[in-house]
Amino acid sequence: MGEVAGAGLIAHVPTIVLPEPVRRELNNGADSTLVSGLHQLRKDVFDVLDYDTVVVLDSHWATTVEFVVTAQQRRAGLFTSEELPRGMSQRPYDFAGDPELAHLIAGRAAAHSTWITAIDDDHLPIFYATTNVWEFLGKGLPDKRWISIGVCQTADVEDNLRLGRALGDAIAESDRRVLLIASGAMSHTFWPLRRLRDHEAAEVEHIFTPEAAAADAERLEWFAAGDHARVLDTMPQFFRFKPEARFGHYLMMIGALGEGDCTAPGRRYGEYENSVGTGQVHVWFDRPAGGFPRPRRTPDDPDYRRQTHA
Repeated sequence: MGEVAGAGLIAHVPTIVLPEPVRRELNNGADSTLVSGLHQLRKDVFDVLDYDTVVVLDSHWATTVEFVVTAQQRRAGLFTSEELPRGMSQRPYDFAGDPELAHLIAGRAAAHSTWITAIDDDHLPIFYATTNVWEFLGKGLPDKRWISIGVCQTADVEDNLRLGRALGDAIAESDRRVLLIASGAMSHTFWPLRRLRDHEAAEVEHIFTPEAAAADAERLEWFAAGDHARVLDTMPQFFRFKPEARFGHYLMMIGALGEGDCTAPGRRYGEYENSVGTGQVHVWFDRPAGGFPRPRRTPDDPDYRRQTHA
């Protein structure tokens, strides 16, 4: 029987793969703590924990009529970003996939009243929400498998949670120990182009509005306390600050971890930082003793009430 061995909300911003002198130039001489935070997370978790597969919940990969999970045996090539080719150009990536787990995830779609397709097309695009975090957390670990699941742009909170439930069930049915990466930001409004270069430094005062920074800070306190129920209960309020991908990356992750029943506290790697108006942070949730709670059932499933209100 498989299990989730740990999970995290991880920033993937282009800044982290820029040369250090460029990062310092953008940040008034200081380096980004998002970089040192990823190096420490690699040492503390990815280099030492027993796991087989990493599942990246990729906030840059937007599908429309279904969720899609990558099912290639291997993904390798050179990545140039269509968004920022000057900063992310021909960056090599090369990692094994996990087709068996991908098909297990897709196979749980009907049980959770959603739509998930496993795709093994070698020409399927890849996005830097996957490649940037792999460069820090997966490169040089050839025995570890990596797959990605895109956010669905027509999905709402419940749809994202259903994906997470299906993901959690599939992992439990497998023989895999899995790490989940919710790759994306918190509040996510960019400064307009003519003002953007005045707000490239990492300090919190460069977040697009003080209210957005305050909303992020509130949720970081809840993460630290393991109060995922409160994060979920206040999603309508958080939507005012346009979290990246409508926070689908986090919602899919927490759906796999038991939603509001999950009380795993988060530990911060690096500081909360600005990236041209958006809120960026790394928070890791360790596997509790006894494991994460079992994923909930879909509300229209006859077993839902028996499971969640027993």
